[in-house]
Amino acid sequence: MENASKELADEYRRLGGRRVAVIDDNLGSSRDWDGDPPEAARFWSEHIAVLPDRERRDVETFLPSLNDESDEPASH
Repeated sequence: MENASKELADEYRRLGGRRVAVIDDNLGSSRDWDGDPPEAARFWSEHIAVLPDRERRDVETFLPSLNDESDEPASH
C-alpha cells in the first residue's frame, strides 16, 4: 500500500491540498487549517477520507509534517 499511499498524497498535493501530517506519540492524523481548494477537497473526500483508518494514516505520513519546518513529506 505504500506506493499507492504516496501516489494519493502526491495527487492531493498536486491539486493544491494544504493538509499537514500531525504525528504525536506514533499516532498520525492530518490537519486542514488553511482550507483546501475545491479540487483538492473533493479528491480528499472521494479518495482518502473513505479509506480504512490505517490506510488513511499511511497516506497522511506522505504529507508535509507539522513537526518538520521544511515542506518535505514526513519520513517513514
